[in-house]
Amino acid sequence: QVHLVESGGGLVQAGDSLRLSCTATGRTVSGTFSDYPVAWFRQPPGKEREFVATRNWWGGSPLYADSLKGRFLISRDNAKNTVYLQMINLKPEDTAAYYCAAGPRFMSMTMSRDAYDSWGQGTQVTVSS
Repeated sequence: QVHLVESGGGLVQAGDSLRLSCTATGRTVSGTFSDYPVAWFRQPPGKEREFVATRNWWGGSPLYADSLKGRFLISRDNAKNTVYLQMINLKPEDTAAYYCAAGPRFMSMTMSRDAYDSWGQGTQVTVSS
C-alpha cells in the first residue's frame, strides 16, 4: 500500500474550476509510484462513493465516468509522486468529498472501488449555485 494525501478542495461557485492534487508519501511497498494505478472517487452527501476517473500505471488513455467526460481531467506526474484531477465548469451536483486511490502494483485500471487498496483521507469540494 501507499500513503496518499489529497489537497486542493474548497468552496467555489458554479462554473468555476478547481484542481485537486494527491501525493504519495513515504515508501511504497515495492517499486515506485509509477508502478501503481491511480484513481479518483467522490462521495456526495448521503450517497455512496462513486468512480470519477482513473489512469493506468503505465499511462495510456484514462477512463472517466460517463457523466463527467469533458469536464474532468486526470493526470499524473510520476516524478512528483502526484496525481491530479482538473475540474472545469463545476456544478452544484459535483459537491462531494473527493478521494484518491491507488491499486496493487501493476494492476490495470478499473472503475471498481473494491479493487483499490490505498486511499487518501479525502478533500471536500463544495460548489455553490
